[in-house]
Amino acid sequence: MKIYAGNLHYGMTDEDLTKLFEEYGQVDSAKVIIDKYSGRSKGFGFVDMPTDSEAEQAIEELNGTEIKGRAITVNQSIERKEGEFGNRNNNRRDNNRRGNNYRSNE
Repeated sequence: MKIYAGNLHYGMTDEDLTKLFEEYGQVDSAKVIIDKYSGRSKGFGFVDMPTDSEAEQAIEELNGTEIKGRAITVNQSIERKEGEFGNRNNNRRDNNRRGNNYRSNE
């Protein structure tokens, strides 16, 4: 099961996230999402646990728990399908096209 972990402390690492969830069972992977421009954590991450019962227990027990001074949000991750929530790059391109066609009323 893929798990979303949000409101993480910005100093939390992949290893910290792994250790946190390993208390509930096997962790295949744990990844804190990093902003590609600043190199800083975005404050959320994802954990893959192969056993659903262990993952469900981790979700139940960790959701709302204070870790490093922050009450974390933990729930089952919902996989997004391509195009499901729109593509921000397409929106930017469309906005730029509209901007290039601007004509004044003079």
